[in-house]
Amino acid sequence: MYDVKNLTRLPQFRKLAPSAMSGFQEFDKAALADGVIPKKYKELMALAVALTTQCPYCLEVHKKAAKAAGASDEELAETVFVAAALRAGAAVTHGTHLLGD
Repeated sequence: MYDVKNLTRLPQFRKLAPSAMSGFQEFDKAALADGVIPKKYKELMALAVALTTQCPYCLEVHKKAAKAAGASDEELAETVFVAAALRAGAAVTHGTHLLGD
């Protein structure tokens, strides 16, 4: 089902749901814009979230954006392990629901 070429279909949403698509694009642009948190760090956060949600499209888009914002391969690698630690941590902390009583 995943095919990066599917991203070329995104403009169809402008015709099919113009208001919603415009709103999404403006929100996305504002959320990821350089601000108090620099764009590079926002893109690394986006990658960490994409790794946790396992969205290959987000990985593709935000990897390119992170690299364009100056992220190094070392920063990308550390981002992978931050995401992995959070996923593992969630399993461990949710495991506490199985203990006691």
